[in-house]
Order: sequence, then structure tokens, then C-alpha cells
Amino acid sequence: MSTAGASPHDAASPAGRQEVYAAAAHEFGVPESVLLGVSYLQSRWDVNAGLPSTSAGYGPMHLTDVVAANEGGTHHDDGTEDPRGDSARPELLPEAGEQDLSAPALRTAAVAAGLTGTDAATLRSDPAQNIRGGAALLASYQRDLGVTGDEPADWYGAVARYSGAQDTGAARTFADEVFKTINEGAARVTDDGQHVRLPATATTPDTGQLAGLGLRATDSGETECPADLGCEWIPAPYAEFGDGDYGNHDKANRPESQKIDYIVIHDTEGSYATTLRLVQDPQYVSWQYTLRSADGHVAQHVKAKDVAWQAGNWYVNSKSIGLEHEGFAANGAWYTEALYRSSAKLVRYLADKYDIPLDRHHVIGHDNVPGTVPSTVRGMHWDPGPYWDWAHYFDLLRAPFRSTGTPRTGLVTINPDYAGNKPAFTGCVTAGVPCEPHGSGTVVLRTAPSDTAPLVTDIALHPDGAPGTMRISDISARAETGQTYAIAERLGEWVAVWYLGQKGWFRASDAVWSVGFVATPKPGRASVPVYGRAYPEAAAYPADIPVQAVTPLQYSLPAGQSYAVGLVTPSEYYRAVTYDPANHTVVRGQTRYYQIQFGHRVAFVNADDVDVRPSAR
Repeated sequence: MSTAGASPHDAASPAGRQEVYAAAAHEFGVPESVLLGVSYLQSRWDVNAGLPSTSAGYGPMHLTDVVAANEGGTHHDDGTEDPRGDSARPELLPEAGEQDLSAPALRTAAVAAGLTGTDAATLRSDPAQNIRGGAALLASYQRDLGVTGDEPADWYGAVARYSGAQDTGAARTFADEVFKTINEGAARVTDDGQHVRLPATATTPDTGQLAGLGLRATDSGETECPADLGCEWIPAPYAEFGDGDYGNHDKANRPESQKIDYIVIHDTEGSYATTLRLVQDPQYVSWQYTLRSADGHVAQHVKAKDVAWQAGNWYVNSKSIGLEHEGFAANGAWYTEALYRSSAKLVRYLADKYDIPLDRHHVIGHDNVPGTVPSTVRGMHWDPGPYWDWAHYFDLLRAPFRSTGTPRTGLVTINPDYAGNKPAFTGCVTAGVPCEPHGSGTVVLRTAPSDTAPLVTDIALHPDGAPGTMRISDISARAETGQTYAIAERLGEWVAVWYLGQKGWFRASDAVWSVGFVATPKPGRASVPVYGRAYPEAAAYPADIPVQAVTPLQYSLPAGQSYAVGLVTPSEYYRAVTYDPANHTVVRGQTRYYQIQFGHRVAFVNADDVDVRPSAR
């Protein structure tokens, strides 16, 4: 029987996290497997040091308190890039929209406080009380449905409502993932060292309960998604406005017209509701999909065949699909398990459909996209930021980062222990103020094998040659999980990789040995240029299409250095500057490029300038 009004001090506090779940489930009459399953889909049972998620959720049960989460203000990506990234057209710098923070799904901590008699601040900060609050919410949802069964299968409707979703597809996707977890079981050590286990329990939930929640039907429309993801079609407008201008994407015919090589991972730097308003503005910019944090719901806006204005680099835009994930790169240290799972399911589907390899050469962050020409490099965005868990994400993609070589095979793939790796970033909320410690997939690179050595530099971000900094948005000296670099030197527990023309040192324990191919300047070349886009040579352009300059970036690749090769790509330029797609043309050249992992971002080198060889030394 529920004792929702009981004081948390009426009984002795359970000794461990597993016992906390069991006690809360008993107190509020919730099946323990259901409570554990919901919590896993929200947080993987982690506490995240009391920090809010990207959708204002706290603790293992993701109780939301949007007011508390935004007390320090909301951080926006401080890059100034033109999302379209096409120098053939005027620069496009849209304004960010206002935040919509009124949704009930962003204020569940207050509801839980009323149900438990525990104040919201304690529910946010105390894991045991947070779990009690989540159990109380589930029990209240079950009572509202009028369902009296006490078997896990009887709780499908309450679980679906816990998602906070307002449509059937999103609620179903969340509940299905919870019950999949219950059926398969799970076990892990949480980020604060607690052993938690959900034994596999065969359960066939009563999915018919979804109809009793009063949710609107999901308009799947023209979505391109796996059938079990419940995607929603919310189209971005393709419309003309004023003086022949138009937005907010370009029509195309991919992959027939151009191969899709990349999937670009973004964060929204705004709420889900705000993001939807922006993508429906014909004078704004666009991306293919938006994913909501709390429940992993997916909305599609632009067909995969068309080119969205999303990555700040027209060449990459024309060869990629963009996914925006609700959240903030700096202010919001963790993304929900529901978000990761939906995103991974979608990316697996897209990668299979368009023959995109599941590696970090092809599945890239917005922060890995290069500037197009020297003047744009500094303004490029840096999302999804250092708290995106690439290792866990690629585990969900079924493409985990594992050692494929030895120290002699010449490459390393960055792969620190996310939970234990807590770089001392600053400026998450206030400039210059240390961020709260949190797990990260980022490894900082130093000029020498010492923890006190200066960071390496990025001459585009620090033209005066000053070292990189630990400011949260400064990617000058950072390697990210899954990125592969060529080894330059080893010394004891330290390893150096070639990075932006210099050696960057870090501990070898933060990477795994890899094998592959590397590019190095051809004999006799002191250095070779690197590029931000793989555009054709001038002779490839028809007379009626202006030649796009092949402009080197401010970096160079010196003789004696090697860089990991990600892919070989032809030179292409998609000419699309008018509303009528009949006037759009793909210009193809004879020049070939290699994509390399050059710094934190990728870059391109002309195949005629380099030799490519196996990485083994």
C-alpha cells in the first residue's frame, strides 16, 4: 500500500542504491523492475553530481526543475558561423529564439514534492529522495489511469506518461524502451560507485493502456525513420520571400546526385519547443532531425535527399544529414539515456540506408566540421561539447571503440574512461569560473609529457600563438573520444600525436592502439596545404557557374608528420543559389582529396600533395 504522505525520516535510510530502489518501490507500490527500468532510461541510474540534464532533469529519476536549472542563465553556443556556409551566397546569421520554459514536463520536481512531502531542493540533490519522488510520480500516474494491477505488465501507461510526451509515438517509444530494458536486464556501476542491477524479467506489457492517456496521435507523415521510433513529421518550409531570397534549405536528389558521407551530431542550444519554432521559420536555417532530451522523441524536418543549412560548411552540408539534440554544450552536463538510444537507433537506420560507415570519420560532431576558409575557422561551433558521451553512443550504435593494433601500428583512438575523466573546464555558467566536475570524453593535449606543461595551440583560435585554454568552448587543444591520430612519439606512460602541425601529449591510458592509413607530404615538399572543403579545380566549372576558390586554411601539414586518413572523396561543389531546383547543379572535378584528422576538426588535403601508406611503423 502506498504511504505517500510518510516522512522520509520515518524509517532508517537504506544502505545502498539497490536497496533505495527496493524501498521506494515498496513504499509507493510500484514494481521494482518498473522503477529501475524508468530510471535507467532517464539516467542509467547515475546521479551526475546533482547537475541538471540538458532538459532540466535531476538525479536518477530525472525529476525536472527548469527554474533551478536555469538560475545561472542559459549558455548559447558562442560560435558565429554562417550555418549555410556557402561563400557563393550572402552570409546568413540568424538570431536565436526565445526560450519556452513553461511545459509541465519541465517541472515534475514540484509535483513530486507535493506527493512526498519532501522539498524540491532535496529531491534534486539527494539521490534516495529523488528515487522516492520518481516512484511517487509513477504511482500517481497509475492511480490516474485507474489501473489496479501490480504486475510490471500493468504499468505500461504510467511509464508512457512518465516520459512527459504529448503524442502517442513519443510516449510509445519511451515505454517500449523501458520494457525492453526490463526484459533484457541491465547491471552497471553508477557514476558515484553504486552497484545496481535489474534482473531480466520476461514481461509482455499492456500496450493498449496508451489509448487512455489522451495524447494526440503522432503525425508520422513523410518521415524517414525506423518503424519502432515513432518519428513525427514537422516540415521545414521551402519558401520564397523578398527580392528572390528563399529558405530554409535547398532541394536536391541525394544520394543519386551526391553521396551522403556524414551524419553530423549537434545540440540545439535551446529548448525543444524553441527549436521547432526556429526550424519552421523560412528565414531561419534547418537540419534534418530534432531529438527531445527527456523522452528521446524524434521530429524530422527536411528529407534526407535535400540539403539542410546546418553545419557551417557548404561542402559538408551537401554531403551530410544533421541531427539536433535538445541541450546545451556548456550549461547542462548530461544527456538522457532515452535521447542517446533514439539517436543511435536513428543513426543506425540512416547509416544502413545510405551506406555510411559507423566511425568517427563519418559520424562527426558539429565541433569536428572545419571552417571553409581562414576567416570562418574561428567562428565555427563547438557542439555537442565535451560532455557528449561518444563511447556510450558508439556502444549503442554497436560499433564500440576497441583496440585494433599495438604501439607499433602507429595510430591511437581516443577513448578515456568517461566517468573518471573530469577535465577542469571553466565558464560553463560564468566566464572564468570552474565548471562543476563531470565525466567527459575529451582529452587535453600538452606541449610536453607533463601535467603542468602548457596546452598546444590552434593558430586560428589563438593567432598570437598563445596556448589553448580550459575555457569550455576553446577546442584548441582537445582530442575527442573516437577520433584517431597518428603517433609522433612515446615516452613512458605518455604518447604524442601529430595535431595541427605540432606534437600533442597525453597519457596513453586515455586511448587504444589502432591501425589504418596515414597521409604525409610527398618527398621534397616542406609542407602541404590543408583545406576546409573539397572543391573542384577551376577547369571543372561550366562557363555559367562562378568558380569557387580552393583556398587553403591557415594551417599546413609539414614534412615528417603523419595524419590519420578517414576517407577518400571526390571534388564536388553543389551550386544551389536559386529557389528553382531545376537550376541546381553538381560540379565535379578531377581533383581527389583525403579527409584527415588534423586537429579537433577534420580537414582535407589534395591527393596529389601527399603519400598515403599503412600506419604501421
